[in-house]
Amino acid sequence: MLYRLFLLFDSFVMLLPRSWRKTIFTALSSLAHILAFSRNRIIQSNVKFAFGEELNPAQKKEIEHYCYRNLALNFLQVMENRRNSAEALKTQVIFENREAVDALLRENRGIIFVSAHFGNWELGGAALSSLITPVSSIYKEFSTSAFDPYLLEARTNHQMKLAEKNGALKHIAKALKGGRSILLMIDQASNERTGVSVNFFGHKTYQTSTPAQLAHKFNAPIVGVYIVSNDEQHYTITFEKPIEVSGNDEASIKEATQIQADQVEKVIRTNPKLWFWCHKRWKGEYKDIYAG
Repeated sequence: MLYRLFLLFDSFVMLLPRSWRKTIFTALSSLAHILAFSRNRIIQSNVKFAFGEELNPAQKKEIEHYCYRNLALNFLQVMENRRNSAEALKTQVIFENREAVDALLRENRGIIFVSAHFGNWELGGAALSSLITPVSSIYKEFSTSAFDPYLLEARTNHQMKLAEKNGALKHIAKALKGGRSILLMIDQASNERTGVSVNFFGHKTYQTSTPAQLAHKFNAPIVGVYIVSNDEQHYTITFEKPIEVSGNDEASIKEATQIQADQVEKVIRTNPKLWFWCHKRWKGEYKDIYAG
């Protein structure tokens, strides 16, 4: 029943001009910001832990508010991605530093693209897969499974193949073995079993080592890809310098993973409000920061 009501809402909203759709979603995001007391505390804890006293109260408040706005815009992007085309994406994005990526693709090498829940990541993933090279990726099932086909339709509309998070590694490995590129989000909490210890915002923390492990096994370079916008209409997608993983020893994996963590931190520091601050990134190692 809930999903059917949502589909009615979707049909209605998508009949409206985009400016109206955006107004609706940003208004809902402002309401969510007012009501989500516990989530606001998580954002505040994360920002304080990452930046200490580097930011003033106004900057911290802007980050807190924009976290909801950005999430709403990404949700709206999912709705639009179910219907839009590659030609439509071309009017929204430009690519920077793509020469190395194009060269790798001409060599028929699968690429391990890594990114974060940063900026309009739904647009970034769709544009990457539709305009640069088709990618395989991972998704996490919704708590209400009826919504899963909706998300899958939005992403597969742009040549993206998806595997559910539980058991997805074999599908990702198969894609790389066949020369297909993949896209992994690397900014969420990890642990000793799935990651290695790195420095991130001046704190020792675990970062997923999956990209580095796969890079060595399949001789696939790792390329960071991040999307930013100054006006929420025109977007720039930037590729980081490719990372080649020379060995499968602990030092090589750790070095490649630290480079990725450094890239994510650099991107966030440049545009702090664009990151998804409302998840417990440090819950494994520093759970006390979320207490209270």
